[in-house]
Amino acid sequence: MLQSERPKAAQRAANVAIVGATGAVGVELIGCLERRGFPTASLRLLASERSAGRRIGGHVVEAVSMDAFAGVDVAFFSAGAGVSRAYAPLAAAQGALVVDNSSAFRMDPNVALVVPEVNAADLPAGPGIVANPNCVTAVSVMALGPLRALGGIVRVIGATYQSASGAGAAAMDELTASTAAQLAGEAFAPKVLPHPYAFNLFSHNAAVDPETGYNGEEEKVMAEHRKILGLPDLRISFTCVRVPVLRAHSMALSVEFDRPVSPSAAREILAEAPGVRLVDDRAANHFPMPVEASGEDDVLVGRIRQDLSDPEGKTLALFLSGDQLLRGAALNAVLIAERLWR
Repeated sequence: MLQSERPKAAQRAANVAIVGATGAVGVELIGCLERRGFPTASLRLLASERSAGRRIGGHVVEAVSMDAFAGVDVAFFSAGAGVSRAYAPLAAAQGALVVDNSSAFRMDPNVALVVPEVNAADLPAGPGIVANPNCVTAVSVMALGPLRALGGIVRVIGATYQSASGAGAAAMDELTASTAAQLAGEAFAPKVLPHPYAFNLFSHNAAVDPETGYNGEEEKVMAEHRKILGLPDLRISFTCVRVPVLRAHSMALSVEFDRPVSPSAAREILAEAPGVRLVDDRAANHFPMPVEASGEDDVLVGRIRQDLSDPEGKTLALFLSGDQLLRGAALNAVLIAERLWR
């Protein structure tokens, strides 16, 4: 059960806008606002010109424009970095609290990058732009944040198993269609992603730095961990991989501390952590799975064990799964708004 604070009944209602309302995350944002009872006086759905006129629920989608944010109190952006750079500062200048799901402002030193259960203290005092982290980062720090109670984190090694939802609704459709074609023995040419997706996995499709060999997703995730955890010198390395799963990202983490740590102490901490559900049944070989994380607010954490490659006992290995569209995007954005809207 998600333990994050919900809006109080006495809160004044906000005029809310969602930019990118027709995308996978935009649809989840609408659902999160309704499910969590966010105090909404009006809801304006914004998207590209080609989506204008569509209806979502009882709302008509409008084309985003320079004058679309007049009177808006809270604006959620989920339409890509270019749209955010063009319109988010405009919305903020008109007095809106902006929660941005893109990469546009994450590493801006003047913009807070926040997962509320981990670094709510970094939130600004009033309206402005707040950045939502990359979905991998948002899921990962839900476990890493609480584990800081065991000692200082000095190194993190991560490998991700990223679902189609991370690449949007079109990638989810491509996975479904390509799987059907494969099962029918038919040819299928990928259009959204660069490689065949059905019954396959491949390195994340972000561009690879020819010097370091890391792709853009990995670079973002590593930098964002350092910022959110307040550890600018954290030794961290990630390998990001797309897997043929529709929804929910999973990852294996190896976490080194500055002192010896025990799996039992980690389980106790994670069992009480807000937004985390312990799934760590060794007897039944039942650990976090994307099929169980999909549609859930909590991040599932398990396979907590001593890393036997560390003779000093300072390193834990664990596995986690979290819904990319919720915990990795829409839900985190709404949690930020709940904290700041008064």
